[in-house]
Amino acid sequence: MLRNSMRLGRRHQSTEITPPAANQSAFQRLWNSPVGLKTVHFWAPVMKWALVLAGVSDFYRPAEKLSLTQNFALTATGAIWTRWCLIIKPRNVLLAAVNFFLGCVGVVQVSRILMWQQSVKNGTAVELVEQDAKDAVRSARGGSLENPEAAAKSAIQ
Repeated sequence: MLRNSMRLGRRHQSTEITPPAANQSAFQRLWNSPVGLKTVHFWAPVMKWALVLAGVSDFYRPAEKLSLTQNFALTATGAIWTRWCLIIKPRNVLLAAVNFFLGCVGVVQVSRILMWQQSVKNGTAVELVEQDAKDAVRSARGGSLENPEAAAKSAIQ
């Protein structure tokens, strides 16, 4: 008997009387929830939506003005923390949702930046078509387009 009462790490139920969830209003359940209004588990995701909104507002900026490292960091943060929010206790679905959208915004921005870098490296499709058209005209006339008057005179003769 003495051995059982002196056991270390033994947990005892609280003597605090809490009303059953069925008797609580929706607001009381939200307030008393482990991820409720009075905890950081609620306010951290609410504040993190500012990052998502900032990323969405960057959709209107040209890709050459965006930072690849910053947007890659947002993508990685979103992916890692989305998974982590579903593992930790209490499971925080609000934080997982905001991190998921942060990762989605980051993926879109990184894709835009990489496509822009590729187009600058290779030239855009429009530029390539224009250059091909100029080359075709140049080869058809047998001259260059630097002096259009001379090319027109040689075409007439």
